[in-house]
Amino acid sequence: MESNNPALRNAPQFKRGGYAGFDAAPRGGAPTAPHDARSLEDMYNGPTATASHTGRMTYDDVVLRAGMTLGTVVVLGGVSYLLGNPLLMIVGALGGLVLGLVNSFKREPSPALILAYAALQGLFIGGISKFIDVQYAGSSVALQAVIATVAVFAVMLVLYRSGAVRATPKFRRILIGAVLGYAVFCLINFVFALFGAGLNLWAGPLGLAVGAIGAVLASLSLVLDFDFIETGVKNGIPQRYAWTAAFGLTVTLVWLYIELLRILSILRSMAGGD
Repeated sequence: MESNNPALRNAPQFKRGGYAGFDAAPRGGAPTAPHDARSLEDMYNGPTATASHTGRMTYDDVVLRAGMTLGTVVVLGGVSYLLGNPLLMIVGALGGLVLGLVNSFKREPSPALILAYAALQGLFIGGISKFIDVQYAGSSVALQAVIATVAVFAVMLVLYRSGAVRATPKFRRILIGAVLGYAVFCLINFVFALFGAGLNLWAGPLGLAVGAIGAVLASLSLVLDFDFIETGVKNGIPQRYAWTAAFGLTVTLVWLYIELLRILSILRSMAGGD
């Protein structure tokens, strides 16, 4: 199984192979049998082991860790928004890009690096949100983008849980190809922009179209994130990979927020907010 999200795609723990593929006992080892009938009887009469007792990932684990990462984004985003320091936004953007790549290609999740990534992304989106709100004074574009992000997340979760949208192999292949194409386009535009020849994707019909495409891709990417989490829980993967799942969700939601912020700011501009 593949994903457009490198954090999940590169984690073998999210394959559909079952728990037996993880933390297996060394070859040649054998389970230790109870020493007597009393031990066997105590084990039989004991409470059934849950996922938390066996160290396997649960939905609660993912929710808790996602709450920590997204909470960090919100808190640092609020600080950056209030300070309105462009330097914090630049540091957050560059640092978030570096740590995003590092976390995406690490085979084992690092809670510290994942939370650091969330903090840097918070600085970035807080700074850019303040810039947009200052540009369109009194419009509360950032707040609208936050509400829209939460609404899209809720809708996609309902659609996924109801079975209306599923991560089929064909769906996955098409989405991954589209996301890669979108990423290449944005990267090329960024390089050209460094030399003053890039397209302005935060204004006009072109910017609106690019933002809409990005928002759709980010929304659909949530389906793959949900699918990986569901597969991981069903396969009983180790609890530590809840951090990987939380990181994947954070990446997608930050991307979705930026695209929605772009769309709303352009619409505000077209409505005569300059």
